[in-house]
Amino acid sequence: MTVGPSHLLNIPLDLARGIDALGLRVTEAQQHQLLSYMDLIQKWNKVYNLTALRGLQEILTHHVLDSLSVITPLLRHIEQNKLSEQPTVSLLDVGSGGGLPGVVIAICCPFVRVTCVDTVSKKAAFIQQAAASLRLPNLQGVHARVEGLSGPFDLICSRAFASLPDFVSWSLGALAHDGVWMAMKGKTPEDEMAALPSSAKVFHVEQLKVPGLEADRCVVWMKKSASLSAAASST
Repeated sequence: MTVGPSHLLNIPLDLARGIDALGLRVTEAQQHQLLSYMDLIQKWNKVYNLTALRGLQEILTHHVLDSLSVITPLLRHIEQNKLSEQPTVSLLDVGSGGGLPGVVIAICCPFVRVTCVDTVSKKAAFIQQAAASLRLPNLQGVHARVEGLSGPFDLICSRAFASLPDFVSWSLGALAHDGVWMAMKGKTPEDEMAALPSSAKVFHVEQLKVPGLEADRCVVWMKKSASLSAAASST
């Protein structure tokens, strides 16, 4: 059975509680955008397969709150590396699908320019529609293969996209020489980390806690190897 619009449920309250549990500062206007985004996902899901989840409660917990859990680590990285002192901070969301976590990041971090790339044209079109409907000038959807993008991007993220070796290999050309990858995963992917190519290395694995979701979540932070970064800087 299809669940109705978010305002007919306790979704707004559940969202607010989840935001509080994550210790985030999300304005009322941004919360409204998140709710509208969820309604937009559900509407497009009737025609296009953006996500296997259909109910708003599941979309809230498994997608939106899950994506919100990376906001604090992201903001910390931006602050520690003084990226906010740049004219813009650029982020590429690879294999974005319905815009997770890219759209959520664009809503909560309006100073970050978010590009969501997907090989499925309908999904890229959905991102463009979300950018227009939610009035997000810092968001764009691109229909392409990530290997064809040149960037450079300060951050490249993914969520349940591919193995770490494939993720970094495919997006290597789009990452700024001092940029970082942030891969959202379930359990710490020890085997994938061990199989990383010599061009990338893990510098931090951060455990995430998603309100209402009893499952392992983490974000794997990676950067270019020292030799590769040095070579890029000298060219």
